[in-house]
Amino acid sequence: MSTIIVASDTSSVRREILSVLDGGDLDLIEATSGPEVLSLAHELDEVDLVIADLQMSAMGAIAICLELRLEASYDALDQIPVLMLLDRRPDVFQAKRAGADGWIVKPLDAIRIRRATAALLEGGRFEDLSFQPAPVLAGDA
Repeated sequence: MSTIIVASDTSSVRREILSVLDGGDLDLIEATSGPEVLSLAHELDEVDLVIADLQMSAMGAIAICLELRLEASYDALDQIPVLMLLDRRPDVFQAKRAGADGWIVKPLDAIRIRRATAALLEGGRFEDLSFQPAPVLAGDA
């Protein structure tokens, strides 16, 4: 069984993630703030994934990811994959800089949530390309 912390201060976002992932071999734990995520990461035996909303009133996904990476760097915690729920495509830059293992650009949908979760639980990455601009090639009219 994999343990996943789902963090958002918006109940509808948490409910959407939980409803998509419910029913599998997952232990889903809700958190409403970044400090709560960090506390749970220390209290629980093992956390396999953190899914965090970019903007939360108390410590959003960027700060959560940076703190988890910092604590892992000095062995205070094991490395925990982080899936960020981004508000817009330009936020991808921040997710990459913070060391996120994956991200989804809102609006959320069940397929991307499941794919991203599965990829990160298997030790991979997930980069949401659904809102990536089409490349413009030289000479295109």
